[in-house]
This record gives sequence, C-alpha cells and structure tokens, in this order.
Amino acid sequence: MTFSVDTDTRLTTVDVTDQVAAAVPDDLKAGLCTAFVRHTTAGLVVQENEPRLRGDIESFLGEVVPDEGHAHDDLDGNADSHLRAALVGPDVTIPVENGELALGTWQSVLLLECDGPRTRTVTVTTVGD
Repeated sequence: MTFSVDTDTRLTTVDVTDQVAAAVPDDLKAGLCTAFVRHTTAGLVVQENEPRLRGDIESFLGEVVPDEGHAHDDLDGNADSHLRAALVGPDVTIPVENGELALGTWQSVLLLECDGPRTRTVTVTTVGD
C-alpha cells in the first residue's frame, strides 16, 4: 500500500501514524510493518508527536547540517536536504500485535521533510502470521 503526503515548508515533520496503521491487515496477529519513504531528501522516524519536540527536531537538524557550503549544491542546491535525510533514514519497522502497530504510549511515525514543499510517497508493507 502507498500513500502521499503533501508538505508545506522546506524542513518540517508530519505525523503519518494513522496512514501507516491503516495499512496493517486486521487479521495479522503478529508480524512486522515497514514504512519506507521513496525519496532521498525525506525520512521517517518513530518519535513523540509533540509540537515543541517536532520543532526541536527540525531546529537540531538545521543546526547539525548547515544550509549552504556543500559540493552537491553546485548541482541543484539541496545538499543540506540529502544530508539531513541521511541522518534520519528512509524507513521504520514496527512490530504488529493483534492487527495493530505495537507502538509505545508516546510513539508516533513522523515523516521528516527536508526539501519541501513537496508531495512525498510512502510505501507500507507487512509480514507475519
């Protein structure tokens, strides 16, 4: 299953937990769910969906990776986006129990947009009993 996410700023986070959860079959008793974003300038992370923390994540990545001064910028000006996405990674894998994502109380699946605004595609697959 795939779904699209529209982002509205260059560096932002979007909660995609509900879309990922909707891809889990009700009859999957135990297994794994993997969500994968099909882009090199976006990532996925399991983290708390709290607005201030989401802002902190965005600020942290902005501080760790400067906006300018990278060799790839000579090509298309978005090396910072690639580097930030590389730190986060394109996928998350979550256990499934009784047809539901086995996330902790405060855990959510967040898409990290590093080169927006854009439309992103996320693919979700499941395996198990």
